[in-house]
Amino acid sequence: MTGRLPHSPRSDARENRARVLEAARAVFGAEGLDAPLREVARHAGVGPATLYRHFPTKRELITAAFAEQRRACRTVVHEALADTDPWRGFCALIERICELHARSRGFADAFLSAFPEARDFAADRERTVRAIAELARRAQESGRLRPGFVVDDLVLMLLAHRGLQDTPAAERLAASRRFAAYVIEAFRAAPEPQAPLPPAPHLTPAPPAR
Repeated sequence: MTGRLPHSPRSDARENRARVLEAARAVFGAEGLDAPLREVARHAGVGPATLYRHFPTKRELITAAFAEQRRACRTVVHEALADTDPWRGFCALIERICELHARSRGFADAFLSAFPEARDFAADRERTVRAIAELARRAQESGRLRPGFVVDDLVLMLLAHRGLQDTPAAERLAASRRFAAYVIEAFRAAPEPQAPLPPAPHLTPAPPAR
């Protein structure tokens, strides 16, 4: 016998669904949640009818596309709370949440905003805020976190971090890590011997040649 066996309708459907999810992660990750579904379908190489057959609403597609990031976020929160050093857990949570956001504009949008199609992310946001509040309480009691810190400072930091989505993709992760390092220093209660900052990204345009 030669040639390939034909795919069953069920395997074709699984492959189409996988392509749609991969396309959604790429399109929403690069362009944010306002990207139209027709762009996702085009990127996946399927028709709009196929996309809607698997995901009748944009909300369902967003939730499925970022399931891995949501699991990662829950793991980050769990590990930070379990750290016996509250300041170390607090810093790790800031660094890792920033990295998750830097890797995907769509996930950052869903996590931060009241986007109507992303309300399933509210539990993730609330879980993270509760974790930060608890870690902040412990870190302040240890004397490592400045007394004036409030949870709204985290929201302010993440909103500012959201601006990094406009930096070149190749430099975004480096920019995020340096940003997080500066934020942690701002939250520290007192100066300590400091480790070197993460490398600076190359964001300044080169001067025009003469």
